Amino acid sequence: MSEKIIVLGSNSFSGSHFVNHCLDEGMNVVGISRSPEPEPVFLPYKSNASIHNFTFCQLDLNRDIDGIENRMMKFKPDYVINFAAQGMVAQSWEAPGQWLMTNAVSAIELHDRLRKCGFLKKFVQVSTPEVYGSCEGLVKESTSYCPSTPYAVSKAAADMSLMTFLKTYKFPVVFTRAANVYGPGQQLYRIIPITILKFLSGEKLQLHGGGHSVRSFIHIRDVVRGTLKAARSGNPGDIFHFSTARNISIRQLVEKIAGLMNVDFNKHVKTVRDRLGKDSAYILDSQKAADELGWHCNVSLDDGLRETIEWVTDNFDTLRYLPEKYIHKA
Repeated sequence: MSEKIIVLGSNSFSGSHFVNHCLDEGMNVVGISRSPEPEPVFLPYKSNASIHNFTFCQLDLNRDIDGIENRMMKFKPDYVINFAAQGMVAQSWEAPGQWLMTNAVSAIELHDRLRKCGFLKKFVQVSTPEVYGSCEGLVKESTSYCPSTPYAVSKAAADMSLMTFLKTYKFPVVFTRAANVYGPGQQLYRIIPITILKFLSGEKLQLHGGGHSVRSFIHIRDVVRGTLKAARSGNPGDIFHFSTARNISIRQLVEKIAGLMNVDFNKHVKTVRDRLGKDSAYILDSQKAADELGWHCNVSLDDGLRETIEWVTDNFDTLRYLPEKYIHKA
């Protein structure tokens, strides 16, 4: 029989690509998100030949937890992958309680119900490097938490609670933390798609703080492959980092996109004030994922950027009329 999997946050960029990957793997998939499915341009699984093996349910973790639990009990998934979260860093300062409610309080209530299920092989908590705060050198999975934003605090709280569930109830949780993810289908308020869209439109891109923050950008296909490997092969309590060996400043990234698109960087970029509480750098050590899961990055930054430029270009007539800024949903 095919493996069964529930993807919480299936409308998200990472969640939708994970659904697509699971369908490619021949799995039966239920996707759960609080909002209706967005424009098909943001949902790669819509064109998957195995879309008949996917069911979407619109359920809100904060308001429909009974409905989510009922769906879990009927479907009895082998794996639950949690991408669901309030995920914006800067905006979390504006309503920190809402971030804590979604990412910690409601999530922990769901964990408390799921721990009583006998059918669950693995629960994968998609965490974030933000829990570490600003760090120097390569960040290992054993690094202590030092969150510096309400978003990071909320994710760290859920992670720590899950660790107590593991120790007390043997809840089969595995954690993943990925570097900055990108690729076709990403929301327009993220740096790579908005840069491409602005350059195609002939508008100026606002570069926060001059773009000096250093990041590692990893293609979404590499991340979803690693996530499924973690679900299938990770041991309860394991933490896996997914990152590349290449680090680049935001400014250098935008300069690279400008070069690939034959755009004059100086004419199309404007420096503005930096965002509140943004970490200057976090560079993840992914050796554990390589050693224990046999995971490696397959998509180079240049190839991934070209693919994303092609996606924005091909869908420009649709994307140009969609909101460019993050719209908060309480």
